[in-house]
Amino acid sequence: MSEPAREWTAMELVKTTASFFQERGVGEPRLSAELLLGHVLREERLQLYLHHGRPVYPAELERYRELCRKRLEGWPVQYLTGEQFFLGRRFMVDSRVLIPRPETELVVEYGLERVSSRSSLSVLDVGTGSGCIAVSVALAVPDALVAAVDISEGALEVARSNARLHGVEDRVRFSRADLFSDELPVVNAGGYDLVISNPPYIPDREWEGLQIEVRGYEPRQALTVPEGMECYRALVSRSCMLLRPGGIICLELHADAARQVKEMLEEKGFADVAVLQDYSGFDRIALGRRIA
Repeated sequence: MSEPAREWTAMELVKTTASFFQERGVGEPRLSAELLLGHVLREERLQLYLHHGRPVYPAELERYRELCRKRLEGWPVQYLTGEQFFLGRRFMVDSRVLIPRPETELVVEYGLERVSSRSSLSVLDVGTGSGCIAVSVALAVPDALVAAVDISEGALEVARSNARLHGVEDRVRFSRADLFSDELPVVNAGGYDLVISNPPYIPDREWEGLQIEVRGYEPRQALTVPEGMECYRALVSRSCMLLRPGGIICLELHADAARQVKEMLEEKGFADVAVLQDYSGFDRIALGRRIA
């Protein structure tokens, strides 16, 4: 007669899984265990601790084990749960889009800070991906006109879903456009107050050195370009067409690209050019103001 299957409580499962993940080199083992179990049980991380004695039933356990197996293979937790938080809000993500990072939150914050005194704000988000930048801008500035573009139809589907999720689908205009063509939309009122972008900036030569979670699962098209500077050149070269006089460009940077991007902006005649650092002290954001 076989022994009955072990019964697990939520907290026992978190502790055991975290230890198992750590032994096998999984990144953020405790957090991974909490997020995956919370997803299966439909509870926030805090609730797992408040309900630490909650039993995990067989069907839930099997689903959880399936997600853990994928996590061991290298799947990012965000793709397994289908969500990532950005500026405190939940965004839907899948393998069609990059997973939003904390550094990109700074791009939104600094970009909006530079245009905070303007009334009728118009913004263009280039390479919108999940739509986290465009949606966050629309939520922060309720009367803003926001246009968002991406070359990937799959990414635009995710972005539109996130706009609907946050109730701004009527205030963000999504469209397909290629940065390296003449497809970028120009508003009729003379240009945008803010052009903001987290473009592909990883050189192809760095691809194989990226974490397996990145190069194995996130869309390469949204990450790499041959040399690393192509998108910056295209954005800066089109900036005078896209921005109205006094408009701001705000770009997320590869840590090694700061000097070159700063020089590009200065050569293009931008004023108040600045390079700002992220939480880790790396050069991460370049800003400039169009003079004329």
